[in-house]
Amino acid sequence: MKTKMQILLLTMFMFSMSYSQDSDREIKLIIRGDDIGCSHAANIGCIDSYKNGIMRSVEIMPVCPWFPEAVKLLNENIGLDVGIHLALTSEWENYKWSPLTHAPSLVDENGYFFPMVWQREDFPPKTSLQKSDWQLDEIERELRAQIELVIKHLPHASHMGGHMGFAGLDPQIGELMTNLAKEYNLEVDFEKHNVQRFEGWGKAESLKQRINNFVKNLNNLEPGTYIFVEHPAIDTPEMRSISHKGYENVAIDRDWVTKVFTSKKVKKAIKKKGIKLISYKDLKDNE
Repeated sequence: MKTKMQILLLTMFMFSMSYSQDSDREIKLIIRGDDIGCSHAANIGCIDSYKNGIMRSVEIMPVCPWFPEAVKLLNENIGLDVGIHLALTSEWENYKWSPLTHAPSLVDENGYFFPMVWQREDFPPKTSLQKSDWQLDEIERELRAQIELVIKHLPHASHMGGHMGFAGLDPQIGELMTNLAKEYNLEVDFEKHNVQRFEGWGKAESLKQRINNFVKNLNNLEPGTYIFVEHPAIDTPEMRSISHKGYENVAIDRDWVTKVFTSKKVKKAIKKKGIKLISYKDLKDNE
């Protein structure tokens, strides 16, 4: 005859097994917005994509001029998971930002970050971090300053990433990023959770096509955990002044991101399919 304790333990085990099986059948989706803080239009688009849409994580750029407003908005919307979007480049032609620290190897003759991580053939010579004489100690000081500025104002920040993928430029930089993430408790292990890339809207050329493709790809999802990353903003005169060679339609492109993320059709498809919208923080909480 089983004791009360044995029955309790058996019940807990069966519940745990049932929960695990249900979890394995779930479709989980992380929608992450990037570049909050880079412009007022981006700040508005990112918050709208959370409050009225499907976005649950966002990454803030501490080197940008609209950082203070982004901090205020994120503290007012504490449910929006926030990460740190570390930057070592400043890509736009008519609008620039600089390091928080003294970092002469990371800046051009005007004191701004270089536009690109890797040198583009259609850009002037020496307009990339790759072709600069970057110094690892300067990169470390700068990244620490950016991390600590965000943590000062947003202590609930859960993760970090690199703007324009600079961590892939050199193994030393990649290792530094890994070590800093561990040190500041900003590490999220995607491999452990088998996170896969969600295709989103692919190469859609209109807003309607973006929404339709997004819904179609949502409906095709199988159980698992997925991530989709884009850059919400709204179409304003400010945003129309931001561009660089090869990417001139920034305002419309990023306005459409916000419209997809807040689309009633998209939200209806997610609800009907039973997709669970999660954040980076949710992944960390389940480790």
